Amino acid sequence: MKLLSKLAKARSKKIPSCSAVIAAAGASHRMGGEDKLFIDIGGKPVLAHTLDAFQSCSYIDEIVIVVRDGHMEIAGEICKRHNISKCSKIIIGGDTRPMSVYNGVFAVYDKAELLAIHDGARPCINQEIITKTIEAAAKYNSAAPALAVNATIKKIKDDMVVETIDRSDLFEMQTPQVFKSELIKAALTNAVNKSIDITDDCMAVELLGAPVRVTEGSRTNIKLTTVEDLVIAQAILRGLEI
Repeated sequence: MKLLSKLAKARSKKIPSCSAVIAAAGASHRMGGEDKLFIDIGGKPVLAHTLDAFQSCSYIDEIVIVVRDGHMEIAGEICKRHNISKCSKIIIGGDTRPMSVYNGVFAVYDKAELLAIHDGARPCINQEIITKTIEAAAKYNSAAPALAVNATIKKIKDDMVVETIDRSDLFEMQTPQVFKSELIKAALTNAVNKSIDITDDCMAVELLGAPVRVTEGSRTNIKLTTVEDLVIAQAILRGLEI
């Protein structure tokens, strides 16, 4: 056991310091009016499950949580109750997700070399995805997990099928998306200043002409959007087969 511990520490030293920004300032419009981050799953809030994953990751040195106005106290209580000792700050987000993430990345420890940005509403994230994405970003400057699209994709106009899209090179992006600190700060500053409607943080980096390395995602790394997703997440977290 001592040897394994030493090997783990030696491996982690090769990875630059990494801070995690947890985006938890969404409005939860499709969750029936209840904030999905604070819904109980398996005895603890969704946000607690998410934070636990990053608290347990040896590559993560710091956690910054971005919440909606009025939710700082409850997020703080969750951190206290679930021993999220790596949380250094809980800050208020902006009117949009890009603005919220922008606030988050500029609130991290200024010596952080890598920033891992993750949706607070992805509580089923596992250690393998986190570590592999961080390792790829350390090597390639930016990385994000993704899944090949399996479904048939159609382009629709006026309720009629216009075209069947070739899915061979289509992927669904997930989080955490990890970047060199100076790269994502420059990318988000550019997007926010130009009021560009970005749908994920990789898009901000792409707009600067920088490549993003893709790592393997997971079918279980779902983002909670509707009430039905809560049932699936609970089963995943219990280790059941869906």
